[in-house]
Amino acid sequence: MKIKLYFGRENTIKKSGIGRAFIHQKKALELTGIPYTVDFDDLDYDILHINTVWPDSYRIINQARKNNKKIIYHAHSTEEDFRNSFMFSNTVSGIYKKWLISMYSKADYIITPTPYSKRLLESYGINIPIKAISNGVDLEQFNPTKEQISLFEKEYNIKEDDILIISVGWLFERKGFDTFVEVARKLPEYRFMWFGDVKMSVPTKKIKDLLDNLPDNLLLPGYVSGDVIKGAYGRSNIFFFPSREETEGIVVLEALASRCNVLLRDIPVFSDWLTNGVNCYMGKDTDDFVDIIKKMINHEYPSLIEQGYQVAKQRQLANIGKELLEVYNITLNL
Repeated sequence: MKIKLYFGRENTIKKSGIGRAFIHQKKALELTGIPYTVDFDDLDYDILHINTVWPDSYRIINQARKNNKKIIYHAHSTEEDFRNSFMFSNTVSGIYKKWLISMYSKADYIITPTPYSKRLLESYGINIPIKAISNGVDLEQFNPTKEQISLFEKEYNIKEDDILIISVGWLFERKGFDTFVEVARKLPEYRFMWFGDVKMSVPTKKIKDLLDNLPDNLLLPGYVSGDVIKGAYGRSNIFFFPSREETEGIVVLEALASRCNVLLRDIPVFSDWLTNGVNCYMGKDTDDFVDIIKKMINHEYPSLIEQGYQVAKQRQLANIGKELLEVYNITLNL
């Protein structure tokens, strides 16, 4: 068995969660001993495992069908997580949903990151077999060292007694960037940092207005990778992710793997694999988050670091590779 992994226009969204998922797929296959290619012109494969829905995807799908190959679509995107993102995303979300249905329906099998996103796809009327498999997390990579933490502290002048609350992602309303700013404004005694590429986020007017009037205790370092971002996870007192909609949220897995105390918005995508007060904390709105953060910092709420790490451990890439292999075998026999 040999797999062709496809990620169209990779440079456009390689900094996104889908870009991270593609990296994870390659490593998961390597750990499981599954041969793969990423060469567009390589026809020596059995299954096309496609990750993107750009128009160029038609070409690779047609190539696969012409050569009698099986197709698995990795459904990272839904209409719900497209809305409230880029400028004009709400205006065209209905068209985008029809496009997704058209593309996903060309596959023999669909993989999607969570039971929640599986339910969404089924609600679209897609009747192709769908399996929920986590995007996984690289436990070796997200295991912050003292050196990485020290590098991060030096880079951003973080003092020993600073209370630091971070988040990672596009600067979208959907991601809850507006809520993050509001919470930072209400907690001036703490330092807040949101890591994400401002320009690539194509901010809406609401986000642009926020960017023009940020509180003094909030820093936007832009997109940061490597040792520095790992050090940020390791140094943070709280990883605060107030996203309103996700298909999974790879950065949440990275935070859990990094042994962060995690605070999330209470939304359906997390209900199947995370539990408030057990392996993370969850809130509903700005006032709720402010109250929870204070209680977490003041140790009125116990640390859930180890419980959260166990969630990440279950989703390590070796386990994800085994789940992918199972779907590959099923697809070959369809």
